[in-house]
Amino acid sequence: MMNHPLLSTIDSPADLKRLGRAELQQLASELRDYVLQSVSKTGGHLSSNLGTVELTIALHYVFDTPHDRLVWDVGHQTYPHKVLTGRRDRLSTLRQLGGISGFPRRDESEYDTFGTAHSSTSISAALGMATAAQLKGENRHTVAIIGDGAMTAGMAFEALNNGGMPHAGRVPNMLVVLNDNDMSISPPVGALNKYLARLMSGRFYGAAREGAKAVLKNAPPLFELARRFEEHAKGMVVPGTIFEEFGFHYVGPIDGHDLDALIPTLENLRDKPGAQFLHVVTKKGYGYKLAEADPINYHGPGKFDPAVGLQKPATPPKPTFTQVFGQWLCDMAEADKRLVAITPAMREGSGMVEFEKRFPERYHDVGIAEQHAVTFAAGLACEGLKPVVAIYSTFLQRAYDQLIHDVAIQKLPVVFALDRAGIVGADGATHTGAYDVAYLRCIPHTSILAPADENECRQALTTAFRQDHPVAVRYPRGSGAGVAVQPELTELPWGRGEVRRHGKRVAILAFGTVLYPALQAAERLDATVANMRFVKPLDVELVKELARSHEAIVTVEEGCTMGGAGSAVAEALHAAGITTPMLMLGLPDEFVEHGDPARILALCGLDAAGIEQSVLKRFGGKLALVRPAAVNG
Repeated sequence: MMNHPLLSTIDSPADLKRLGRAELQQLASELRDYVLQSVSKTGGHLSSNLGTVELTIALHYVFDTPHDRLVWDVGHQTYPHKVLTGRRDRLSTLRQLGGISGFPRRDESEYDTFGTAHSSTSISAALGMATAAQLKGENRHTVAIIGDGAMTAGMAFEALNNGGMPHAGRVPNMLVVLNDNDMSISPPVGALNKYLARLMSGRFYGAAREGAKAVLKNAPPLFELARRFEEHAKGMVVPGTIFEEFGFHYVGPIDGHDLDALIPTLENLRDKPGAQFLHVVTKKGYGYKLAEADPINYHGPGKFDPAVGLQKPATPPKPTFTQVFGQWLCDMAEADKRLVAITPAMREGSGMVEFEKRFPERYHDVGIAEQHAVTFAAGLACEGLKPVVAIYSTFLQRAYDQLIHDVAIQKLPVVFALDRAGIVGADGATHTGAYDVAYLRCIPHTSILAPADENECRQALTTAFRQDHPVAVRYPRGSGAGVAVQPELTELPWGRGEVRRHGKRVAILAFGTVLYPALQAAERLDATVANMRFVKPLDVELVKELARSHEAIVTVEEGCTMGGAGSAVAEALHAAGITTPMLMLGLPDEFVEHGDPARILALCGLDAAGIEQSVLKRFGGKLALVRPAAVNG
């Protein structure tokens, strides 16, 4: 690990501005090494941050932040930004409970002008800020930094369509920086990516254009003729035409690792009025050869030794739910030729790498376009195919209207494999799958399954696939109880839960993987435990039976309680006129912070000890519940 003598003097962008241009390259080397060494100890996003070091330095060097607004898209490339804006010494707490976030947060720093972690919001937010400055008569610059992967989302183009057009005769002063690294998380797809890939054409065109200008300036009539011809012809070779049609002045592409190119270009664009667009080309993992060669695996690594790189663990870890889904997808596709798999740019994250290799004709990565993914699936279902949309719980929120309007109303058999349901750990509030049960449960024709373990997840997916209406299967990030996965494609009894432990007085109804801490708590409480499996349709008969045979009902779920599975149980009991006392346990009515998943679950009271304590606090005195250990003592 190198020393960081220059970086150690930088506590704010004001310190950065005191450096001479010649010192900035040394600063870039130190900053890159500092990020690499820090992330290797904490885990976190790496490739994307190594690729934005020079761009981050140049932006803070040229613009007067935080007076000038920098709006980062997604925000998983902002570690260099955090280091340069007074959080260098806190980078060791990255993504840990009580530490700094892995994404921009307005409550963390005045330099984080807009909180984000989902993609394609930066141009809209920056346009709002630029318009506000215009309305308030404030002289400030606004810059949106967006990656080429995020540019595949419709929202980015909605903002471009709005941003370059005059409003009340004026175009807000705003700069959009396209960070083109030919890499989102999965390889970017679609026509736009191919369009941006014409970089050689752009560079060739730029060199030829400048050379021709030098010659033709000596002959003004020819120069004017060439200029007019250029306006008509450049669309054939220049990548920027599409952005100029939106009303932006396009510049680029330029090398995003060349500070001598970046700084004067940004200075020139800073002083230009209206909507500007700068296209920079960077390389993910830049400066660390292992990450350059494998930017996907170094996208979000855990702890590792930078000198050695990522290593396979000596003992194979338990399979994750994502891996269970990936294997099921391949097996079901082998069994049913109608299966088509769809992902919005999350091939690796959703466990679909093997499926793409084996069934390329039935694999569709639609880019970061969740709305399109859902309606595309609806179109496939209309023609008799069986689409499976693999999507994170929080990403499906971005396609809620399509889910209702295009899928549910038409009762189309689309399977939603909801990864990252519940606590996600280090990614925090923006990725915590707290709301899927509540936002899906209210939609007619839509069913929700919450498997308790790995084998049940495979069974739930099979069950969902064989229905004739929309079904969501929610499962968490990481591994579960370690239950062996059976190879058969077997179904669960539709809409039926099961009693896993018979006890007295209290019945705990568990939805999803919280079954296992519920069972542990029940051993201490001598309570009954039901593995409910289905949130919708709820096993109402089982709910009524348990409510009539017990003195209290406790529901446990890894999701919000308002409108969640516990609410479904309460509604069922109310409809049946059963007044058995209830306790609903789930995620609190607040955004869950980042940190170790087990620790977060415990803080939310959803581990075995927390469930036990909540039950004793609510019902212990009334029902004379005591711990067996206390009796023995």
